[in-house]
Amino acid sequence: MAVSVSVSISPVVTCRGRELQRYNKYGGRIVVGCIPYKFVDQILQVLVISSRKSHSILFPKGGWDIDETLKEAAQRESFEEAGVEGIIEESLGKWMYKSRRYDSFYEGYMLPMNVTAEFRQWPEKKEGRRRKWVSVSEAKEGCPHGWMKEALQNLVDRLSTTTDHQL
Repeated sequence: MAVSVSVSISPVVTCRGRELQRYNKYGGRIVVGCIPYKFVDQILQVLVISSRKSHSILFPKGGWDIDETLKEAAQRESFEEAGVEGIIEESLGKWMYKSRRYDSFYEGYMLPMNVTAEFRQWPEKKEGRRRKWVSVSEAKEGCPHGWMKEALQNLVDRLSTTTDHQL
């Protein structure tokens, strides 16, 4: 069981710019997302963040830099956008999706994170980014991205075979 600890500093290095990001063969960005989770009274909760561009909720995600592993990218994005750290687990899958902003297909990976620390301050908090612990059903209802909902279901399916907690 993960224990949340509230602290104010983190050793994670934040993003250094798009010149280091990976791109797929179609010219789209390769992004890495994370589904932060914990169990509260044996019930699964996931951490969602507010979108910068709309009023929807989503999971932390961003570009995968060429000098980091998939898990390092997931850890960095989770700290930058949601102010959490934890144990990054094996990938929930890979998705291709159409960019809403550009005429290209992005490649997205999602990894679960069993949260062990929540920080009072994080890089994107000062930019208005908010976070909230919600139930799986709330996350599915509020997230507009089908690929993120599918990744969440993959997490639920994985945890249902490895835990006695209520999902």
